[in-house]
Amino acid sequence: MDPVAPGVSRAAVWTGQGVEVREVAVPHDDALIVRIRLATVCGSDLHTVAGRRHSPCPSVLGHEAVGDVVVPDPRRGLAVGERVVWSVTAACGQCPRCRAGRTAKCAVVRKVGHEPVEGDWPLSGTYAEYIALPDGVTVVRVPAGLDDRVAAPAACATATVMAALEAAGVLTGRRVLICGAGMLGVTAAAACAHAGAHVRVLDIVAERLRLAAQFGAAADTGGPVDVAVDFTGAADAVEAAIARLDIGGVLVLAGSVMPGRPVSLDPERVVRNWWTICGVHNYEPRHLGQAVAFLNRTRDAYPWAAVVSDPVGLADVASVLASPPTGALRAAVAP
Repeated sequence: MDPVAPGVSRAAVWTGQGVEVREVAVPHDDALIVRIRLATVCGSDLHTVAGRRHSPCPSVLGHEAVGDVVVPDPRRGLAVGERVVWSVTAACGQCPRCRAGRTAKCAVVRKVGHEPVEGDWPLSGTYAEYIALPDGVTVVRVPAGLDDRVAAPAACATATVMAALEAAGVLTGRRVLICGAGMLGVTAAAACAHAGAHVRVLDIVAERLRLAAQFGAAADTGGPVDVAVDFTGAADAVEAAIARLDIGGVLVLAGSVMPGRPVSLDPERVVRNWWTICGVHNYEPRHLGQAVAFLNRTRDAYPWAAVVSDPVGLADVASVLASPPTGALRAAVAP
């Protein structure tokens, strides 16, 4: 007899005022059911809880995780017990945006960890024992031996970096400036260094700069750069990055996901200097596969697991959402 998914899942539900551990029904439809092994806490969830970012509620937050398949899924070719990560977005695959290769901007996109409990995808978040993954969510197997702490951020931080660096173009031998040394910044530093770039990182927190050095970044000494990637979303940082671009420079904006003041930009300088400025939000299915492959290739080259804290249980999710642990770039939850 084929395994059967459990009837309910304990989940940490964000109510808008706090977090409550509740039992949420596990669907018995065509969704892939995965048992969460480890979830990491993305900064967007911290912004939601702090009131800086709107999110449906009540809902189960969380969108970076690694887990085990509970029920076989012949359509996806997945067997019970396989360890997987999955994309943030669920796309329809049929709308003009999807057909144009921009599934992250699907006209009817739904997102892991962003759907209301009272809706048709109640178990959408990773701060739970189980998650239901409907059609349209990309699922990628995790290689044996890759630590859960290393694999979990692939679903957001690492895959987003892969998309941003794809937009940046050729990196080998290029001078790259990364603004922000959070999880995305240090991941980008490692990816650029691994590709043969000369990497510099800017951040206002000295400890993060010291950490970035362990991921291939050199101390910034000023001067022109060929590529700048901003993960801060701060207008001042973006303007400073623009000022550093050399002829033919590329600026990739990936951190400007909340309202802020307008950025000053001189169109004449863009034209005369042959600059390219582009934005990246979320990522495509190929980027998740690239993320897992990159983490697996570099698992012994960089201290990936060290930037993720020891996990807490579901009952303590509220504590890490309100006050992330010091000394780590990602808090973790082990339901």
